[in-house]
Amino acid sequence: MTILKVNEVSKIYDKKAAIKDVSFSFESGKCIALIGPNGAGKTTILRTLAGLLKPTSGTITFQGQKANDDIRKVIGYLPQHPHFPGWMTGEEFLIFSGQLAYLTKETASERAIELLNKMGLLDVKNKTIKTYSGGMKQRLGIAQAIIHNPKLLMLDEPVSSLDPLGRREVLTLMEDLKEQMTILFSTHILSDADEISDELLLLNEGELIEAGTISELRQKYQTTIIELQFQDNLKKYQEKVNVLASVVNSTIKRNTLYVSVTNSAQARRDILHAASANQWTLTSFSINQASLEDMFMKVVKT
Repeated sequence: MTILKVNEVSKIYDKKAAIKDVSFSFESGKCIALIGPNGAGKTTILRTLAGLLKPTSGTITFQGQKANDDIRKVIGYLPQHPHFPGWMTGEEFLIFSGQLAYLTKETASERAIELLNKMGLLDVKNKTIKTYSGGMKQRLGIAQAIIHNPKLLMLDEPVSSLDPLGRREVLTLMEDLKEQMTILFSTHILSDADEISDELLLLNEGELIEAGTISELRQKYQTTIIELQFQDNLKKYQEKVNVLASVVNSTIKRNTLYVSVTNSAQARRDILHAASANQWTLTSFSINQASLEDMFMKVVKT
């Protein structure tokens, strides 16, 4: 069932479009990554969906509601740079957040304890938030975003400011949460999107340039990278490899020649035949599927 439909939504600031005629929809029970470089418009989209910004044009329809209705009761939202009252304890903050989300104090108290336990924060529930680490604050922020059991959880760059340990904690938590609710999160860390998302929305300069499952997009923009190493001058071999019909392009990084190809079997035959026939000093040959970052760069440059 479609949980959210965005139809030709634009947001204009001072005659400049932050997002331009963006349209997409997704089903409930999915984890969707909104990816793109800094300044692509990811935060604008999330803030507009959360009701914090009014779209200049277009419609946003949430499951069972009219276009552009206030959907804050059925969504949870965590901004990229959340503000926490440092003098409050974790438990006090969650109870307060629950009451703001129209829960009774009793229900908010019950949910606070439940979520503190789920987030691994029960032992520090009576400590002030100013004593929490970055990862602890981020988990507390997610707890406040879901205290009212929303149907859709939206997270803006949830791990961008965390150290490796905090990042792993939050990604593991998101893996768990996506079994319980639909998640839409923005990130410019493409490996995170690759790891936990079911679908991708690729944004660049305010425009949605691609959307679909990771497997669909990989198949559409599939590129294989062949890594070659030689005993002598890489530049000389790069020129010879680039003229092969099965080769798209190549780059040199350190002591390795990275060759982009569309048909790995044909490229393997072509390169190895050329190496044998011309007595190339080839010392290493390996085939790797292109990363999500490689795919994104190809889409952006298309």
